[in-house]
Amino acid sequence: MKKDASTKKHTRRFDGLQSVLKKIKGRPVLKKIKARRRFERGFTLIEIMVVVTILAILIALVAPKMVGRTDQARRVSATAQIKNIEGALQLYKLDNSTYPSTEQGLEALVEEPSIGEIPKNWRKGGYLQKIPMDAWGNPFVYVSPGTHGDYDLSSYGADNESGGSDDDADIESWNL
Repeated sequence: MKKDASTKKHTRRFDGLQSVLKKIKGRPVLKKIKARRRFERGFTLIEIMVVVTILAILIALVAPKMVGRTDQARRVSATAQIKNIEGALQLYKLDNSTYPSTEQGLEALVEEPSIGEIPKNWRKGGYLQKIPMDAWGNPFVYVSPGTHGDYDLSSYGADNESGGSDDDADIESWNL
């Protein structure tokens, strides 16, 4: 009985193989292979030129919008840095009941001051890891007591000079 079952099994496989061979001889499989080869050849020069033209148009539209964003990003960065320094100044005042003087400067947030009024409760390790530079690589301007409050903290902007407009405008703690 086992021989009969295995014989039927082999016969079915053989019949399936014969039907595949008939299709190959009848060429429907060869036509599919030739049709597939036509599409696998690659892109024509015109198709590539159309894609390059579309990309050039997209870049021409997007690039001017991206270029103007760097100055705006620097202004946002400088504003965030001023707020961070202000937080450290607040912690300094909480510990020492006063802000660092102008002569002590922002360095008093990193190292314990040795000039002016020496703080009694200066936090070991400081209030900042280091004094940041503004987004244009210039130092922040710190004055205490300030003309607009207990202290004035500002960045002179892109031109690194007091005053200015647009990208050269100062970023001031009292105007945030």
